Amino acid sequence: MKNTASSPLLKVENLVTSFESHEQTIRAVDGVSLAIHRGETYALLGESGCGKSMTSFSIMRLLPPAGRVSSGRVMFDGEDLMTLSNAKMQRIRGCRVAMVFQEPMSSLNPVVTIGEQIAESVRLHQGLNGDAVKTKVEALLNDVGIADPLQRYNDYPHQLSGGMKQRVMIAIALAGEPELLIADEPTTALDVTIQAQVLTLLKKLQQERGMALLLITHDLGVVSEMADRVGVMYAGQLVEEATRAQFFSHAQHPYSQKLFESLPTIEKRDQPLAVIQGAVPSLAATFSGCRFAERCDDSEPGCEQRLPRWVEQEAGHGVRCHKVDPAYIGEFKNSAEDLQPLQLLANTIAAPAAPATTTPLLVVRDLKMHFEVRNGLFNRNAGKLYAVDGLSLQIEKGRTLALVGESGCGKTTVGKAILQLNRPTSGEVLFEGDDLTQISAAALRSRRNDFQIIFQDPFSSMNPRMQVVDIIREGMVTLRIGSDAEQLARVDQLLVQVGLPLNARGRYPHEFSGGQRQRICIARALAVNPKLIICDEPTSALDVSVQAQILNLLKELQLTMKLSYLFITHNLSVVSYLADEVAVMYLGRIVEQGTVEDVLKNPQHPYTQALISAIPAVDKADGRTLIRLDGDLPSPASPPAGCHFHTRCPKAMARCDERYPQSLKLSNSHQVSCFLYLD
Repeated sequence: MKNTASSPLLKVENLVTSFESHEQTIRAVDGVSLAIHRGETYALLGESGCGKSMTSFSIMRLLPPAGRVSSGRVMFDGEDLMTLSNAKMQRIRGCRVAMVFQEPMSSLNPVVTIGEQIAESVRLHQGLNGDAVKTKVEALLNDVGIADPLQRYNDYPHQLSGGMKQRVMIAIALAGEPELLIADEPTTALDVTIQAQVLTLLKKLQQERGMALLLITHDLGVVSEMADRVGVMYAGQLVEEATRAQFFSHAQHPYSQKLFESLPTIEKRDQPLAVIQGAVPSLAATFSGCRFAERCDDSEPGCEQRLPRWVEQEAGHGVRCHKVDPAYIGEFKNSAEDLQPLQLLANTIAAPAAPATTTPLLVVRDLKMHFEVRNGLFNRNAGKLYAVDGLSLQIEKGRTLALVGESGCGKTTVGKAILQLNRPTSGEVLFEGDDLTQISAAALRSRRNDFQIIFQDPFSSMNPRMQVVDIIREGMVTLRIGSDAEQLARVDQLLVQVGLPLNARGRYPHEFSGGQRQRICIARALAVNPKLIICDEPTSALDVSVQAQILNLLKELQLTMKLSYLFITHNLSVVSYLADEVAVMYLGRIVEQGTVEDVLKNPQHPYTQALISAIPAVDKADGRTLIRLDGDLPSPASPPAGCHFHTRCPKAMARCDERYPQSLKLSNSHQVSCFLYLD
């Protein structure tokens, strides 16, 4: 926690960062002020496009050529970084102030070993040479929890998992022994178990070194776990700043409150999530009132006509909102009425239907997907990769099965095998009683309209040269569904159904936000009237407010069209809200399966327990204790003997490495594969 008696290590005063073009000036950061003390974690929270990362780039003086700091000061240990020469700034950057970027693979050099990349930073910032450099690199790798640092020294980035690459980025940042570490979305693309490891590592290093930490994120759970103080950004400005306790007990700004209401939880299963309509306004605009007014449920006419002042609510808690300003507070409804609109939505989504007693829509039995591994000059067979190794599941009509697990466990491969995009090595995939693995290519093609997929990254799954109308029509054209006029009418119907304007037809993918692009992909999947949609991490890269819109849409479409979903994800909060059943996958096999209530509220397999314990908790009083998993997921090319999880399991027994445990029914709706229950 910060020491209020001392001066801040970092003090940002009225920072303005702008981007100039021939047509307009964009104020990406517009008057931001904040302070961070030694040993303190300050979390900067907000949607994509609100200016969080640009604030950090301004502090580091790493702006692109078109950007410049127009005004303001960045005081670091009493010295204004904005007035330093480039040579002096280079001595501070990476040494006293370091940064961990969001995407480690794009930040690491793919043709240089990780040891040499860390060594480069050690030589530059500590002046070491020869054996002393290698010794320091090994110490850094050890500090960030990478086993066998001598062996890993010569590895290339592609040989490491996502969590290990992020640890290497942290090691590079720590090479200069910084006093301030800026972490820009350091866990966004990581599984919950790896995320927990990285956050624990950052806490440990901070305590040992007394570092200040500026943590940039849009994840409220991560903020709750890590922050001492919280700053909420919207449209280039700070709209709220508070201690963690103040923020999570009584956030004051309507935008902050909406972020909390947008969080998916098991308690909200029977009601739509609150959403923030619209999008962040253009930062090229000249604002005459509150920037959030157009999207705010509490907005009054004066909000768009007057610029809101920064109001101190109590010590350490400031808000930029007319609603809390003593000069205007009489114009607004009281706080008890503020919650009423959300409560009125509670019964607008029906409770999930009971499981059907008829034949399931999809039945998968003993599915296997093995790939040959080839290497060497002559491309010789070097073994097999057991991506999916004996998986069984079923999905009822109108129901959602969530398939969860760490990256690399085979979830996406299961989806592709069900769709026959990759023909399975063995096993059955029964869709409405027909085994898709046995039918001809022509027969399979005629059934393609029955099952579709929504990919994780909407932008890369669409042709950037095609207009939206052609993207949505593509499936209908390929499968010869309807005439041209009928197809165009169907496109219009789908655009309305997924909440997009009709003028979106003639636009291209790059003209839309991430949430809008995902809506286009959903419309494309719906175009051929499918019965089953495989959703492969469709919300993993979205802000919590946009995620809420997509989850509401998927739930509404399921109710109106009786769709079935296989929802592939590692976000268990989303699972708790959307899914009916959950299957937990580890290294090609399902280790636990049951209803949402069975699995999430009463997990039995040690792996499931570890996954759930690793979810960052907004509610600090939930009583969970983190279960640490040592190491990373083993390679599917050489899975451990016996139970695949025993090498990382905190409850492993002698017989766990002898054979794989059979599946045991704990109840009619809950089964687990673990020796702990076989006796």
